[in-house]
Amino acid sequence: MAIEILSPAGSFEALVAGIRCGANAVYLGGKAFNARRNAGNFDDEELVKAVEYAHARSAKVHITLNTLVSDDEIVTASAMIKHVCDCNADVLILQDLGIAALAKQCAPHIQRHASTQMSVQTSYGINLLEEMGYTRAVLPRETSLEEIKNIRSRTNIELEHFVHGALCMCVSGQCYLSAMLGSRSGNRGLCAQPCRLPFTAENGTGYDLSLKDLSLTENVDILANSGVSSLKIEGRMKRPEYVAAAVTACKNAINGTSDENINNALRAVFSRSGFTKGYFEGKLGRDMFGTRMKDDVVAAKDVLPMLERLYDRETPLIPVDFYMTVIEGEKVSLSGSASGVSCYAESECIPEKAINKPMTAESLEQRLSKCGGTPFYANEIEIDMDEGLIVPAGVINGLRRQVLEGILEKLNVNKPKKFVGIKPEIKPHRAGEMKTYIRLAHISQLPDDLSGVDTVYIPINTPEDKLREISADVRVGVEVPRGIFATADKVYQRLEVLMKSGIRLAYCTNLDGVAMARSLGMNIHTGFTLNVYNTLSLNELEKLGVQEATVSAELTLSKMKKLGGEIPRGMIAYGSIPLMLTRNCPIRNGKTCDKCGGNSYLTDRLGVKFPVVCSNGCSEVLNSRPIYLAERLREIENMDFITLYFTKENKTQVQEIIKAYQNGDKPSMEYTRGLYYRGVE
Repeated sequence: MAIEILSPAGSFEALVAGIRCGANAVYLGGKAFNARRNAGNFDDEELVKAVEYAHARSAKVHITLNTLVSDDEIVTASAMIKHVCDCNADVLILQDLGIAALAKQCAPHIQRHASTQMSVQTSYGINLLEEMGYTRAVLPRETSLEEIKNIRSRTNIELEHFVHGALCMCVSGQCYLSAMLGSRSGNRGLCAQPCRLPFTAENGTGYDLSLKDLSLTENVDILANSGVSSLKIEGRMKRPEYVAAAVTACKNAINGTSDENINNALRAVFSRSGFTKGYFEGKLGRDMFGTRMKDDVVAAKDVLPMLERLYDRETPLIPVDFYMTVIEGEKVSLSGSASGVSCYAESECIPEKAINKPMTAESLEQRLSKCGGTPFYANEIEIDMDEGLIVPAGVINGLRRQVLEGILEKLNVNKPKKFVGIKPEIKPHRAGEMKTYIRLAHISQLPDDLSGVDTVYIPINTPEDKLREISADVRVGVEVPRGIFATADKVYQRLEVLMKSGIRLAYCTNLDGVAMARSLGMNIHTGFTLNVYNTLSLNELEKLGVQEATVSAELTLSKMKKLGGEIPRGMIAYGSIPLMLTRNCPIRNGKTCDKCGGNSYLTDRLGVKFPVVCSNGCSEVLNSRPIYLAERLREIENMDFITLYFTKENKTQVQEIIKAYQNGDKPSMEYTRGLYYRGVE
């Protein structure tokens, strides 16, 4: 079974543990711009050593540069890309569209993998990634087996899937909960995991945003047969013993064996009330939820010594071929080759005639096979020898050590990859008169008076005749669902119908939607959930044919003002924005959909209520209060439009908010300024 085990490395010890236990590749981050900034991570010098160690053992190194980067950090990010080239790492894992484009220009020989943080859920989006030059896509943890098979049958690039580790409640790259509650952004690598605290649904578990950990180690063969190329283990913030257990469990599964001691230890070393396969099997619901309990913590200490022994010495991972000559009157010589490199050594020793028992080829092979303490194991051994000779055992052992050390040293030499120094030119943006757009969650919210409104975004399932009626007064765009997954073809077909009826504007909230609308020749506006955080990302969207883009709600007003480029851009100026997108509705832990009626909420430990809304098979957890900036619109500079993002408001409230923004009224409800002044870390 040719499938890669991709191991996490939050520290050098974890890297060693993963590789010694059989990982084919490791993924790790530098001190900045990675989604686990609280892990130990690697400084520049440590990164060089990590790549040398891995490459010497035939393991690849994937570097995580998978966070959002601001304009004033682009130079530092470019320097990071250069260092990745200098140390000859194999892969960059990327989230930020702009930084990915920069890496494509600067580091043409580094493979680019699309992080799961890019939130690409369908074959439409993955084919767009391939067109953009990515060689692999990391699938969302929420993807089912049937969806994986469907994607594989319709795409060409490599697919990577998580096989073990923590499950976030939210689709990766779509969570703003930590940022909004405490300015610690998951998109910037500093998620504070507030979802693990009590968020309670009526009659729920009490921790209705906390899922059990994923474990698919028993399903490795199914994943391989479904077309997955790489088994990814989550855990850059976990200890080396956890890494050793997870890699060993995967290795056993690939080899068709099972070790209950390892399986039990894997659960003991870290779990949250056990494991789940819910997303993979398409079996969602209450059984998927769990928390880290005292018993889970206590169980870990009993298995750590056993797991340490899994990686306390070198594991023979690399086959080496030997050729030895023992010829009368000539120096004894040995050559070895492994992983495409070779080394030759000879001894000053001249073989002597044996008085009693001469050496045999078998005895020499036995000595050459003793590669313990190295990452090598003897593969093919060829011996050219005269009969009746003897050579001291120390000479044979010394030659073997010398050759293996020489091969290891050559494998440690990393030839830098090409880096093209590019200083991106950021042209200043000059916005026109700021327009007002509104986004509606339902047609019933549509106000009677749309004066002053330039564009209305409305759900994709709105009847065509109603859309045409609205478009007589204002520009109308249909919103492509944020959660698509298995409904991809249905969504695409609906867009086709709308195009034929004259509706040409699509409001896309992810790359899947962009890919669909683009292939149909629609006009494209993008939402804030595409996480546009810098000018380079705006430029990249423009290259994809996007006409207007909404920037990230995690940017401050001052950073928005400085964004360059030509494409018109805007921001969310009002609304209880969605803080999470999830396939597993937390409300269903306590009641059925018919009893919910779309009017339920989660309550945190302080009694704050967060509404939950559902559409297209997915749920969104909304902020407890809306962003409100009506009386501060003059502080919004260099934006071409603002969007009023309506979710739970009724028709009358929508009309009142529009008027308030036209008049610059002070708020009359509880509100937040969002992150536009305080920003994120």
